[in-house]
Amino acid sequence: MTWLSRLLDDGLDELAANTHQGFLLRLVTTWGTALVALWLLPWQTMALWTAGMTLGEGWAWITTRRQFKGEKVSLKVRAAHASALWLLSSGWMLLGGLWWTCGRIEGAVCGAVLWMSVIFFAQTHAFQSRAGFFLGGVVNAFVMLAIVALAPNPLNLDIKPVLGLLMLAILFAGEGLQRLLRHRAAFDASQAALREGDARYRMLSDNIDDVIALNSIDGRRIYVSPSVAKTMGFTPDELMSTRNYTYLHPDDHMMVRDVIAKLAKTGGSTTIEYRVLPKDGGEVWVETVFSLVHAPDGEPQVLSVSRNIANRKALETALIDAREKAEQAAAVKSDFLANMTHELRTPLNAIIGFSGLLNSSKDLSGQDERHARLINDASRNLLELVNGVLDFSRLEAGAAELDPCPFDPLAAAKSSAALLAAQAAAKGLTLDVIGGGPQGLLMGDAPRLRQVILNFLSNAIKFTASGGITVRVLRDALDDGCELMRLEVEDTGIGIPADQVDHVFERFTQADASVSRKFGGTGLGLAICRKTIELMGGQIGAESREGQGSTFWFEVVLPPAEALETIVDDGEEIAELDRPVRLLLVEDVEVNRELITALLRPFDIEIETAVDGVQAVQAMETGAYDLVLMDVQMPIMDGLTATRRIRAMPGEGPRTTPIVAMTANVLPEQIESCLAAGMDDHLGKPISAARLLEVISVWSARKRLPPEEQAALSA
Repeated sequence: MTWLSRLLDDGLDELAANTHQGFLLRLVTTWGTALVALWLLPWQTMALWTAGMTLGEGWAWITTRRQFKGEKVSLKVRAAHASALWLLSSGWMLLGGLWWTCGRIEGAVCGAVLWMSVIFFAQTHAFQSRAGFFLGGVVNAFVMLAIVALAPNPLNLDIKPVLGLLMLAILFAGEGLQRLLRHRAAFDASQAALREGDARYRMLSDNIDDVIALNSIDGRRIYVSPSVAKTMGFTPDELMSTRNYTYLHPDDHMMVRDVIAKLAKTGGSTTIEYRVLPKDGGEVWVETVFSLVHAPDGEPQVLSVSRNIANRKALETALIDAREKAEQAAAVKSDFLANMTHELRTPLNAIIGFSGLLNSSKDLSGQDERHARLINDASRNLLELVNGVLDFSRLEAGAAELDPCPFDPLAAAKSSAALLAAQAAAKGLTLDVIGGGPQGLLMGDAPRLRQVILNFLSNAIKFTASGGITVRVLRDALDDGCELMRLEVEDTGIGIPADQVDHVFERFTQADASVSRKFGGTGLGLAICRKTIELMGGQIGAESREGQGSTFWFEVVLPPAEALETIVDDGEEIAELDRPVRLLLVEDVEVNRELITALLRPFDIEIETAVDGVQAVQAMETGAYDLVLMDVQMPIMDGLTATRRIRAMPGEGPRTTPIVAMTANVLPEQIESCLAAGMDDHLGKPISAARLLEVISVWSARKRLPPEEQAALSA
């Protein structure tokens, strides 16, 4: 029985596991083949064949369950599986014989195809089990040849070429078998190598430990653990023949000696990091805990436990490099943002300015006036997008700072609602502001809070077709003297799907992709609102029911304030100048010079122009002006350099003439650089006509004051 045991143990369990796994596919194949065979064979025959094959598959499934689970099985179980394998293969060969002898050419073809399919399928068994191939392939090959040679031949076929071709096919299958066996041998060898390598790895990993050493105070080695070979490449015997400190890095040698010398005096333990020189060259960082111990004879000794920290040091270095790269990337991002902001605002200055002039012209026809208005509206929308990206970038980078001042929350909400009341009325919407809770002033960044309120209101009006909008300002006193301010904007608009409510505050995200096509917008405003409220330490959120409306809210905790903030009117009312003004306009872009000239043409302002900083300095040397509007980025000499040159010129005029930066550089650090260069104010592009007249009026009037009053105002 020894040969039988070897035969049945030769990978048959692996084949059994795969046989069990493919049970359903084989069963479906069996039934499908039976249906095909009904075209050629009686249904009674196929019914018996199908029943027998189904029972055989069931038996095979039962006899392979334990192998599939990875359990150990007896010789009896393997023999049962082998018999099931042989019977199933014989059943397929029987069906091929029935087709071969049915008297139809189609049957002969189907029988030959089926036989070869079974034999070549059995060929794959050889990769898992030679026994499987023998039972499923070799035996069946002889059965096939016997049927062709000896069975009835109702078609009167010439059997000789058929037998020859079948034998060649069997020989081809045998050649494939040899390849499979070679691959299996290589596979087994690789698996054995892997198992051996895994065993070695486990042996090493199970014995890895910190390097433990014992040395005398004077540096004589007493003991070194075998694990030192892992860290330094030296065997314990090699190190024991040398004195301590021999393989320390030269830069760390004295530091380690000093630590041990101090330890010998004070006792206790200490932990340090230093480098050692391994046997193969280079250096290795280790972390060592040194402790002062005493031998049985009372002699003081130094016990050290060292650990290789090369990976940690490499990670620290990588983190430092990553931080430096991140800082460089942040600087590049800031430069890019500053440049792009300038480049976008410069053409927008001309587009918004001239379209605004055209919009106010009485000479345009109705259609031309509408086109000018559309250009102006579109350019302002683009400016809003540029401002939004700038605000979001500053908030996300943590560069934004709060500017608390006293304000009335209810008044801030009412003033914000008043700015959008006309838009609401144009759509037939009601707009109500309701207050509740304590009264009085709070200390907070009112402009930023108004920005959030305006965004909530703008969205509510945009997405509400009928009904109304209600703004609620609720205040609740807290135990620490502060107040919880909650503001809600409720509308009766289209609402937001429940699965999208949590995403509306993400950047460049809207509740539905179709929203941007129908209503416009970038989905950046609410992200700015969230960053703003989080900067204040508050919370922001939304509640909505699709088709019934939404409620957007935020909560912030604010302390009480003493004095009322002066609320700035956001409307653009152009001031009237009550005196002639002589102005020097320094601007390298011709269209911007033309725009400023056009905006100031209705007023009593004499304008001289310069196209760069050099001409500006020359003009200040020869002329007197009430005000200088100075661009910053110009060829030949920039505005900052020109301002410094002017302030350094002799005479009272150059030192006291107001210089206002008129530039698309609007980042806080850019504004600070303008003021540091000697400029008095900043006027950002695109230019607002109201802001331009306000700046000219204020600073030209200050120029006419006596020097001592100018100094007092500046202080």
